[in-house]
Amino acid sequence: MGMGRSILLLGCMLFALSPLTAVAANAVHKAKAISAKGHVKSASKRVYSHRILSTLRASKRYRMQTVSYDRNESIFQGEEGGSLRLESSKALILNQDTGEVLYAKSTDVPTPIASVTKLMTAMVMLDAHLPMDEPITVSESDIDMLKGTGSRLRVDSTLTRAELLQLALMSSENRAAAALARTTYPQGVAAFVVAMNRKAAELGMTRSHFADGTGLNSENVSTAEDLAKMVKAAYQYPEIRQVTTTASYDVPVHGLRRPVEFRNTNVLVRNSTWDIGLSKTGYISESGRCLVMQAQIAGQPLIIVLLDSWGKYSRIGDAQRIKKWIESSTGDSRRRTS
Repeated sequence: MGMGRSILLLGCMLFALSPLTAVAANAVHKAKAISAKGHVKSASKRVYSHRILSTLRASKRYRMQTVSYDRNESIFQGEEGGSLRLESSKALILNQDTGEVLYAKSTDVPTPIASVTKLMTAMVMLDAHLPMDEPITVSESDIDMLKGTGSRLRVDSTLTRAELLQLALMSSENRAAAALARTTYPQGVAAFVVAMNRKAAELGMTRSHFADGTGLNSENVSTAEDLAKMVKAAYQYPEIRQVTTTASYDVPVHGLRRPVEFRNTNVLVRNSTWDIGLSKTGYISESGRCLVMQAQIAGQPLIIVLLDSWGKYSRIGDAQRIKKWIESSTGDSRRRTS
């Protein structure tokens, strides 16, 4: 009885597969016939070939490596002739001096930018030309009530404006950024947000909008193209270049005897193989993992924008892939011209 059931099951499987196999064989036969006639238009051939390949793949008799291609993605060819593929869903790489685009992927799609927002916060605060040694006390109003994120910067801690800038950019400290936004103008945070959007308009960031100084609000949105403009502008501020590339910084915190060490959220600034001139990370659930940088790679000053990266470490992996690819391509180009 057991053998009979096995034979019956095998017969059913063969019967189910036979139409698909027949379709695949028939498709191949028709493809050969069309090729022999030689009078079918090239566009029709491409469409028909695609259908044939789809049928063959479905039959599981044909195996073929495929690579997805984004129509908005420009390909930067490397030494081995392959293309650069990144995990970030939106990305832009361009030469800071010439504006030459090396890679572009969905660069005009607005998306939440999380703590990358803090670069705009820093520029607006610095444009106010306030004393950087002025002491500012962290208050209850600086606590994140939107996402509920924690902080090692305790309420009633008093730091200078310069120290708050350091923590806001280097360690992406939300309370530090909130305190800067709250104390820059007498009218408070509302006036600061207006200034952020005015600054964005001045920079030509036409698809950007800012809603707070921390980036915790998902209404802080921009595009890769706009963020490249923002990074280029932020690079003109020596204070921003310095604090965003500092590996770590110790500050006194209220209620603690010893200073607390805050570290840079971008691990690449501690990597000796990188020459980074500006850096900022960002993350909220709506934005995914984000990273913007200015860096020298293969003698080129590059602006790198990586948005909505799916994994915790994929934005760093993307940056490493970019560096390797550009160095490889540049080396190959030099060999061809020598």
